[in-house]
Amino acid sequence: MSRYRLYPTLEQEVGLRLHCGHARFVWNLCVEQHGWWTPRRGPAPNFAVQCRQLTEARADNLWLAAGSVTVQQQALRDFAQATANFFAGTHRRPTWRRAGRHEGFRVIAVRPDDVRRVNRATGEVKVPKVGWVRFRWSRAVPEARSYRITRDAAGRWHVAFAAVPASIEVPGNGAVVGVDRGVSVSAALSTGAMLNVPGLRRTEARRLTLLQRRLARAKRGGRRRRILKAAIARLKARETDRRKDWVEKTTTRLASGFDVIGIEDLRVKNMTASAKGTIEAPGRGVRAKAGLNKAILASGWGQLARRLEHKAQGRVIPVDPAYTSQRCSACGHVDTKNRESQSVFVCTACGFACHADVNAAINIETAAGRAVAAREGPRVAGPTHREPQHDLLLSA
Repeated sequence: MSRYRLYPTLEQEVGLRLHCGHARFVWNLCVEQHGWWTPRRGPAPNFAVQCRQLTEARADNLWLAAGSVTVQQQALRDFAQATANFFAGTHRRPTWRRAGRHEGFRVIAVRPDDVRRVNRATGEVKVPKVGWVRFRWSRAVPEARSYRITRDAAGRWHVAFAAVPASIEVPGNGAVVGVDRGVSVSAALSTGAMLNVPGLRRTEARRLTLLQRRLARAKRGGRRRRILKAAIARLKARETDRRKDWVEKTTTRLASGFDVIGIEDLRVKNMTASAKGTIEAPGRGVRAKAGLNKAILASGWGQLARRLEHKAQGRVIPVDPAYTSQRCSACGHVDTKNRESQSVFVCTACGFACHADVNAAINIETAAGRAVAAREGPRVAGPTHREPQHDLLLSA
């Protein structure tokens, strides 16, 4: 999806929030309805039946009829798709949506003249029963049949047009690169480059800690608590935006600079699972595991791999991460003592010394090159650099 910052007026924001409330109400009604149906009572109503029920509900409730039927029907459609994904085993069961956390709605049947450009930096999108709402024209808007409008915790509105972006063309230089994802170094490349996600500055991190402490002492439901939560959301949104910007720029450089990209096949969702356990069997090292989970998520491991798959379709090779950090990239010797510390790698067999993450990235690059050769893919060049002190193909 191509997302843009939306700038509604105060009057338009009232209409947008009304759409969000109606969509959330319809969704939660579907959750409650499907929770009531059991095999003994028969099958739960499908999308067509729910559309007829929505028509009856709009006739009996004027506040619901004041909203857009398109927005409300698409909430039904989204719930039907979420239910299908659950029974397919790819997603969790649809759950309740909460005000302030799940704010958004979808509009379909968008015509080309429903989006127009006002000037160089501003565009407008036509929203049902709201009118023309301005957004920042930061890049070309793709042709799309639907769009989704959302409001984040920081109070910012966005519009996302449903269009699959085209992948980046293969550079054709035969180069291969390995990417090792870590916590201290977000992404170490086999070229020797070590890239880190830009987080909050030191002053911003101190302010975030101070606000969180104040929030812990604030009375629930009070005005002061709402102000503190909004301030915390703005800081976290700034951190999220910086991480997304880093991921987009890094993946674009990798996809446009290398023919084949090797990356560890990590199950980030499983790695960041909670260690709390149950009451009968409580977990161990819960605080340390929570800190590790937070660091992994802040490094953008999942976003990096996902965007690489989008931009370099068919050119991303998942590599088994087993022993990549213990194997010497020069002689292939595997030993747990090779990695003296988090950043230092010294082979006990040949004496090869390198940054530990770069050594792992070179092993990933080698494995990716072998995988391409095994499946008779495009001919690729060997490792471009073997030591980090060489010139970097990809600048940080």
